[in-house]
Amino acid sequence: MQKKIIRQIIFYFFLLILWEALVLLKLWPEYVFPSPLKVFATLISGLSDSSFLIAIGISLKRIFIGYGISIVLGGMMGMLMCKYKLVNDTLGGLVLGLQTLPSICWLPLALLWFGLNEKAIIFVVIMGALFSITIAFDSGIRNVPRLYIKAGKNMGARNMTLFWEVMLPAALPVIIPGLKQGWAFAWRSLMAGELLFVSMGLGYLLMMGRELNDMSQVIAVMLSIALISILVDKLVFGQIERNMRRKWGTEISI
Repeated sequence: MQKKIIRQIIFYFFLLILWEALVLLKLWPEYVFPSPLKVFATLISGLSDSSFLIAIGISLKRIFIGYGISIVLGGMMGMLMCKYKLVNDTLGGLVLGLQTLPSICWLPLALLWFGLNEKAIIFVVIMGALFSITIAFDSGIRNVPRLYIKAGKNMGARNMTLFWEVMLPAALPVIIPGLKQGWAFAWRSLMAGELLFVSMGLGYLLMMGRELNDMSQVIAVMLSIALISILVDKLVFGQIERNMRRKWGTEISI
């Protein structure tokens, strides 16, 4: 674990040195390619005056609502597709087709249906994450080894007990990566919605940085988004995956 942390520190330190070296070479004007210190100062200033904190809070509220709804709807759709052949033959093809649509394609519909408000952005977030989560649930449950199901039935598990205690845990190695992918798609959808019309949030700060030619603010917001994603991955998805590997006895140390 210590070696991993040391490697990460060295890697990011090297990136900072490379970044600063490119700034010193003056390949681009400073307002186009700011130094790490200027970006860090912008980030500290944004946190000090609470503008970044407010934007982060607004964006997190939107993504948690939209992503939470996506998990519920995606899980239900995936299970129905897996259980009923009619649903899979009809809804399954539609889900595969709609998953290929970029999330930005849903924004015109959202604006026409809901107007310039919070509901439109949340709708875009939902549609951005929904179909990858649906496919993950369907694939995960569908590919549970038949041996596990037979063993569960032999031990007396039936219907919902069989599903909750045997099939769903066995499907988690496929479902969890699908949830992580859905989380990434939800962030992209959120930024697309927040960038296209004034709505506060991190996308609004990105747009303002672009309008004012303040590239240090743009990069500071991008780093904030990346940091939030890393924290969620480590503290939520990473913990779930570690517990899952420990339970299934597949955890290895490299």
